[in-house]
Amino acid sequence: MDLSVKLESRVFTFEFKLSEKATGEALKQIKEKRYWEKYQDYKNIYLIGIEFSLENRNIIGYEWEKV
Repeated sequence: MDLSVKLESRVFTFEFKLSEKATGEALKQIKEKRYWEKYQDYKNIYLIGIEFSLENRNIIGYEWEKV
């Protein structure tokens, strides 16, 4: 995981990826490696995958879901 933000009863877990096109790999990695498990004491856990273009470094895709 690249970043976790804890706010009261919520945790936001972020994964960032560089890619040629949006593939969904960032969110997939959070789920496969189960980065969120250590925050199970929190009431609301959000997984956020953000993909950046290799060429211009701008966001080309993002996905999120609540655990």
